Amino acid sequence: MQALWMLLASLMFAIMGSCVKLATEHNASLSQVVLFRGLPSVVLLLVWARAARQSIVPSSWKLHVWRNVAGVSSMWLGFFALSHLPLATATSLTYTSPLFIAAWMLGWGGAQRDMVRIISVGLGFLGVIAVLRPSIGDDQWLAALLGLGAGGAAAVAMMQIRELGRIGEPEWRTVLFFSCAVSLSSAVGLFAEGWGGADATGYVALTGIGVAGLFGQLAMTRAFGLGSALLTAALQYTTIIFAAVLGMAFWHDHLDEIAWVGMGLIIAAGLLSIWRTMRETRAGSAAKKEKQA
Repeated sequence: MQALWMLLASLMFAIMGSCVKLATEHNASLSQVVLFRGLPSVVLLLVWARAARQSIVPSSWKLHVWRNVAGVSSMWLGFFALSHLPLATATSLTYTSPLFIAAWMLGWGGAQRDMVRIISVGLGFLGVIAVLRPSIGDDQWLAALLGLGAGGAAAVAMMQIRELGRIGEPEWRTVLFFSCAVSLSSAVGLFAEGWGGADATGYVALTGIGVAGLFGQLAMTRAFGLGSALLTAALQYTTIIFAAVLGMAFWHDHLDEIAWVGMGLIIAAGLLSIWRTMRETRAGSAAKKEKQA
């Protein structure tokens, strides 16, 4: 189930990225994009919590603060990289977050240290590079470093999501507080830039950002809270495949042979992580049966 939740999250985030592209093509400002990324989630989750009589008081303020500071920072750094770098380069940098998670697991992961999954993360990133083929100009190093910072901050946010899952924090509450932080952060940009000039199609795309982002965030939070962080990190790369398919369908993007090889590497990385997890699950079940016998 962990793999399926992350695959759903990857699909939702690919749809969200397509909506971001469409919204900006129809004159939506960056601040509008950020606002609509968070506000629909806040409204829908608060309505649901009220109807279901659920408490919005968090189990750990500290974990939420770290998760939101890291997550919002990653979002804005990633947007800055997207506005100053070629799309392929910026996207590759934001997808370094699984590498940061793998590096942490390798050094301090203890029982979570797993070379098979670490190799799968590296394999998946090679696939991302093959699909996107990033390049950096002489005047783009600052933006590249900030894009790399977005990947690092995203890794911190993901590990905090995992800790929140471990203490039993429900996914909807984690997403609610993150969405509140995202919406508040957009206020600064709206104050500086004004509202923006999106047309009707732009507003439809902005709504799509909010809805897809909500379901993607819920699915990702569930995935990271269920089991191996490295399995979830490796499957995160499948967003690139979904995005490539959407690009071909709606923007008539063309993928060459190297890009298709890269997509194959991404799929192989995901399958390797899933195989490892299934093997561990079977071994754990067998050990449990032997204990009960």
